[in-house]
Amino acid sequence: MNHPFTFDALPEAVVAPDEFCFAAVGLDHAHIYGMTDGLLGAGAGVTWVFDQDAAKATAFAERYPSARIASSEQEILEDPAVHLVATAAIASERAPVALRAIEAGKDAFVDKAPLTTFAQLEAAREATARTGRKYAVYYGERLHTESAVLADQLIRRGAIGRVLQVASFGPHRVGKGRPAWFFDPAQYGGILCDIGSHNFDQILHYTGATDGRVASSAVANYAHPDTPGLQDFGDAHVILDNGASGYVRVDWFTPDGLGVFGDGRTIILGTEGYIELRKYIDIGTDNGGGQVLLVNQEDQYRFNSNGMTGFPYFGQLIRDCIDRTETAMTQAHAFKAAELSLQAQAAAEVLSP
Repeated sequence: MNHPFTFDALPEAVVAPDEFCFAAVGLDHAHIYGMTDGLLGAGAGVTWVFDQDAAKATAFAERYPSARIASSEQEILEDPAVHLVATAAIASERAPVALRAIEAGKDAFVDKAPLTTFAQLEAAREATARTGRKYAVYYGERLHTESAVLADQLIRRGAIGRVLQVASFGPHRVGKGRPAWFFDPAQYGGILCDIGSHNFDQILHYTGATDGRVASSAVANYAHPDTPGLQDFGDAHVILDNGASGYVRVDWFTPDGLGVFGDGRTIILGTEGYIELRKYIDIGTDNGGGQVLLVNQEDQYRFNSNGMTGFPYFGQLIRDCIDRTETAMTQAHAFKAAELSLQAQAAAEVLSP
């Protein structure tokens, strides 16, 4: 396709084998596999795994044979060769795992939602400020989808001018066989805290904002009376410190007729054009996911981002841990996205079913 844009080179491994080792602790969410694959693809090595459920640890070790099954979390924390601890534990337990890793002198890499209470946020901010260790967050809908990475490159190249608004939609499918914690808001944090944290990350990143306030938010359980703790809908409107705004809508209403878990989309409005991301599917076509649509003052473009960008975040994170820099994501950004999700959740009006 003819277009005037140039893009970043595909990322490569940033460390030699055995130069950067990490461990996986807490395997309650399958995101741990994406987190692990991303780090391995950037050159890291996984050396340990631990979960209270021995079957989960065994399955992980079978997939990644370099990972030894630890007898306890403490065994991992006492290994000086471990640079980073990755966790996708139950959402309410992610901060405790990360904080124990930080106190043991490790950096932490935490699945979204990275924490579920304001007290955990305060503790994480205090620990990182005091120790200098990292509390990195896997906001995978931006960091681990090439369409989102490509959009970032287009925005940085001025393709749509100044970003004015980001509208981010995160539909999901409930499916079958969900664990009990999935339906307990004290454990998953509420829908705007859980799924919504992805979207607040995108809003802050694409607009370039560093702070914001929640103008309105709402949650509901519209259609799952048998699991009253589940919030199956949530939305929020945020006003940002640079004059831009954002809108989040998340839900558990993906119909069975869709071939993927959710038709995740992000629409980015700029002064000189707009971008739409069709991340996982382009319904009614054979295009597949990873579609990036761009309209600006010059023309209209469609990019199939698959294979175009790779996932630079993981290599940047590894180098940040080694070099003590902040190129992958600032700590302030990681916490601010989490804070906005907590604020939206806390302020949410509960809508009637």
